[in-house]
Amino acid sequence: MAYIKVKHRPSATNGKKGYIYYQVIHGRTARQIKTDFLVFDTEWDKEISSVRIIPGASEDRKRHLHSIAEHIGWDIRRLQAIIAQCDKQGGKYTAGNIIERFNKQTNRQSLSDFMQGVIGQLKQLGKVRTSETYTAALASFMKFRKGQDILLCEIDSDTMMLYEAWLKTNDNCLNTISFYMRILRAVYNRAVEKELTEQKHPFNHVYTGIDKTVKRAVPLKAIKRIKELDLALKPHLDYARDMFLFSFYTRGMSFIDMAYLKKSDLKNGILTYRRRKTGQQLTIKWEKCMEEIITKYGENPATRYMLPIITNPCTDERKQYINALSRINVTLKEVARLSGLHIPLTMHCARHCWASIARSINIPISVISEGMGHDSEETTRIYLASLDTSVVDEANKLILKNL
Repeated sequence: MAYIKVKHRPSATNGKKGYIYYQVIHGRTARQIKTDFLVFDTEWDKEISSVRIIPGASEDRKRHLHSIAEHIGWDIRRLQAIIAQCDKQGGKYTAGNIIERFNKQTNRQSLSDFMQGVIGQLKQLGKVRTSETYTAALASFMKFRKGQDILLCEIDSDTMMLYEAWLKTNDNCLNTISFYMRILRAVYNRAVEKELTEQKHPFNHVYTGIDKTVKRAVPLKAIKRIKELDLALKPHLDYARDMFLFSFYTRGMSFIDMAYLKKSDLKNGILTYRRRKTGQQLTIKWEKCMEEIITKYGENPATRYMLPIITNPCTDERKQYINALSRINVTLKEVARLSGLHIPLTMHCARHCWASIARSINIPISVISEGMGHDSEETTRIYLASLDTSVVDEANKLILKNL
């Protein structure tokens, strides 16, 4: 049975980076695979054979080291998959055979290698959230493949239909299936553009649409109940409720945009910000209800941000935002229960609520779309498709009454 070790060879010149290499050991033979990954001695943990993130390193360096660690993980899983395949096929093989197959896959571009490159580019462009969704899609596909990589030229319609069936078997909803398929399709099409594989249209027979979502909006009377809850003795519930209401007050502002709202974004009674998702600039008239929430939590002189979400300038900002969102969404379940609501309340619900309530008072879809910063009215229609069916039910009641 062969096995793999990850090692770091320090530079002969003091203060320069050394390179990482893989050692493939089979029988009494050890062979090496040199990588292009360069790290300083202080960035390598010999005890666990892993990249080490040094405190105080720049955010760019941290992202780069994380990318190296992820890529090493994928390479090791590929090597382990090759070894497992060799063992399954039986017969004799050598460490050299393993390395030969590994290099052959690399030269012919595998999905994970190519996608890791795309993910790395997204991170360099600052599109961290998108890189995370691509990472999730790749992880899902590799789980389906049981860790075994696939060459770009091997991806076909049968492969993707099997993947779709596997996703359904594992209780993934249609929108989750479509989410993964659309990401993989985008990566595949990019590989075709780079002439790394021919176009075989492998996604023609799998679901890539948008299914009608479960209702996530609540009526205005429910928003009032949430607002009127007495949570003075429960500050964590009070905070979650305030963040939910601030999103609603600001036309369903996304939580990530709330987290990065700067104090300087408010001038002369107008709040101006750019959506981090689309880059679109939005302006909102500052209202008393918004000011009350800001005043309630006071100004933090240590940070440039308006809301108490990213509060520590010495800690990773994105991690603070993600942790805050997770805590608030958990807490909002209790807020919903206290309000007599029977849906899993989340920050994203505030966005659906504003859209649905606006539509219920006959505000045109074009205005709602503009207010929410959607790229198109079609996106707004997806939000409105999951609204409360009570209006339709009332119409049906009137029809049946005339029978």
